[in-house]
Amino acid sequence: MAPVPVQPRAQRASNDMVVLPDLARAAGFGQWWHDPLTGHSLLSPVASEFLEMPGQALDSADSLYACFGHVVEDDLPELIRLWTGEQAVQPLDIRVIGLARGMRWLRVTPLPPDPARPGWRHGLLQDVTDLTQAAVRERLGYALTEYLVGTHTLEDAITNVIQLICRNLGWEWGAYWSMEEDGEISGEAKGQLRCRHFWHPPDRDLEKFSTVSAALDMAPGEGLVGRVWATGQAEWVEDMSTDARFLRRGSAQMCGLWSGYVFPVTYASDNGERHRPGVLEFYSSLARQPDAQLPKVSATIGALIAQTAQRLATEAVIHRLAQVDEMTELDNRAHFYAQLNQHCAQSEQDGVRFALMFIDLDRFKPINDAFGHEAGNAVLQEFARRLQALAPPPARVGRLGGDEFAVLVPDSSDEQALAVLVDAVLAAASRPFVYDGAALNMSASVGVSRFPENGLTGPELLRSADAAMYRVKQNGRNGSNVFSNSSPDTLALQRARLAERLAIEAELREALLTGQLRLAYQPIVDIASGALHGVEALIRWRKPGGEVVPPDVFIPIAEQSDLIIDIGRWVLGQALRDLASLQGGALALAPLKVHVNMAASEFTSSALPETLRAMSAELAVPPSQVVLELTESMLMRQPGQVKHVMHQLREIGFEISLDDFGMGHSSLAMLKSLPISSLKIDRSFVRDLASGERDRAIAKTILDLGQHLQLEVIAEGIESEAQLAVLSECGCRFGQGYLLGRPLPLAELILAFPH
Repeated sequence: MAPVPVQPRAQRASNDMVVLPDLARAAGFGQWWHDPLTGHSLLSPVASEFLEMPGQALDSADSLYACFGHVVEDDLPELIRLWTGEQAVQPLDIRVIGLARGMRWLRVTPLPPDPARPGWRHGLLQDVTDLTQAAVRERLGYALTEYLVGTHTLEDAITNVIQLICRNLGWEWGAYWSMEEDGEISGEAKGQLRCRHFWHPPDRDLEKFSTVSAALDMAPGEGLVGRVWATGQAEWVEDMSTDARFLRRGSAQMCGLWSGYVFPVTYASDNGERHRPGVLEFYSSLARQPDAQLPKVSATIGALIAQTAQRLATEAVIHRLAQVDEMTELDNRAHFYAQLNQHCAQSEQDGVRFALMFIDLDRFKPINDAFGHEAGNAVLQEFARRLQALAPPPARVGRLGGDEFAVLVPDSSDEQALAVLVDAVLAAASRPFVYDGAALNMSASVGVSRFPENGLTGPELLRSADAAMYRVKQNGRNGSNVFSNSSPDTLALQRARLAERLAIEAELREALLTGQLRLAYQPIVDIASGALHGVEALIRWRKPGGEVVPPDVFIPIAEQSDLIIDIGRWVLGQALRDLASLQGGALALAPLKVHVNMAASEFTSSALPETLRAMSAELAVPPSQVVLELTESMLMRQPGQVKHVMHQLREIGFEISLDDFGMGHSSLAMLKSLPISSLKIDRSFVRDLASGERDRAIAKTILDLGQHLQLEVIAEGIESEAQLAVLSECGCRFGQGYLLGRPLPLAELILAFPH
């Protein structure tokens, strides 16, 4: 074919350079030639089309820049270097923007010199738009997944998502609109759509458009964004300055924005209800491009964001089920205790005082017996509402169980204000509760303890407040009492408790040295087959006289001293010795895994991995047979250090199990990043499985979570056939508890199971 001359004096390509235009177009390439001496360039018809050349004459070498008039400015230096340079270089991808076809990608490939044109540069032009866009879509999908999978909230990642889309797909302004909190109830809109997050390139002056967008509220169905949210259908805006649906026409025209694409983020929950977290919108200064990539990937982007929203909703459900008392909507016992302990630690650090109220409703049981549990539940719910009204945040109100409540009062420096609050609580309990037309009369006994005078930890403060409350009960109920450290009976009690604690600590040190401690092993059983899956090492203490000291007595004392580290090392060493004694013998059962509980202080020690490696090597027990258990609360104390130690242990070969799962505060995003192999469902969720829908929902959620994360899930505390049946129905594979096997010496336990 005859190339189109870039300038009149340029020579036409010789016949041996001729390629049929239709063949070149079908093959997707054009040709170019350039004479470095004269600056003349020749383009084939296809190359001319690719570069959006109108075909008019160019009079000088400088007119080469006119030839590249539609090339993106950032790509020009490298293109000119390849086009005019003497040395052959690698192919170069450039961007060309045309009014009709939008942005396309061209690949400029240098070829060996053409014999018909010695000394001329020669090469090919190929349209690689489809290939490049496919690669961009793949990179975009991967990057979006990285942003969204690990995020704790949707807002944490959404600005990065907007920026990613703009940079990769060529948009100049993007934003995310979301409904204000509680914006959708039973599928009906409530509230306003607001522009929560937006982004544009720093070199584009789009602040006016951003300011107008951020200040604008839209009702569902109002404007283009509200329409997309209400209908769930994506929309193009061809001309932002004239489209009546578009409410920001003036600022768009002022900033030079022309066209845009708006699409919803939606997902359906398991019950079929459709949720709409928000709307994404993107705008450009160019006219609508027929081959724009955003419509092709908007469904994927929306799905990824929707999956993130769904994951976060599931996480919120798990946290709510684990932290909130279902009946009263107050903090449940476990969550209140955790918050109290945390407040103790923070108050000690800050040097501030606070108070704790322990409240027990008087004459609640007679009402429950006379009017039924529904009446009792109504009384508890109404009293909870009254407490919350009296002690709003930052105070915390919890239901500890039955008719017992507690209130954490953050600032108790004002004695009069605290006394007024206590009186208000008593008045709230004495005010009649109306149920089914009947007025139910009650009262309350309130005990008060103070930090730090009456205790430095949550349990100490609770014991003090409980003791003060009990004193009210003894004196006839319906009153309050502040715990006093100065009363003779209190001082005597404290001295007795301190002496008992010191005696146990001394005896425990002696027990560790003289072999009074031993291990019993509780089986972890495959629920379906009844086969032995593993064992958990449990410490036991029998004094020389035969007296057995319960673990819940001496373990807390050990944790308050340095003894817990020594005991932990002894437990792990003895478990390894017990495993080693089985190797090669008649009782060998491979591979038998032993679960060992670890203390919080051990998992923050950077020396732990090497210490355990040495112990394992000395006894020739593979680390893979040892499962180290830590609780969620241990993990959350120093998550960075604990995770680092966990990764080191996993690299050595030890397995790690997260014990008492559901009782702590770890997020699903953190859980996904932990090098764990199993989860344990806390026994508090197993206890009422047969009758408690709430506990069943928590257990099922944890089991589903374990399955998705490819983790073993072990249920603790199985004591009845009913509990076992529910767990089996929910898909739980492994369990432990007295129903499945009581703790025994390891050799006896193995004999009890067929192998």
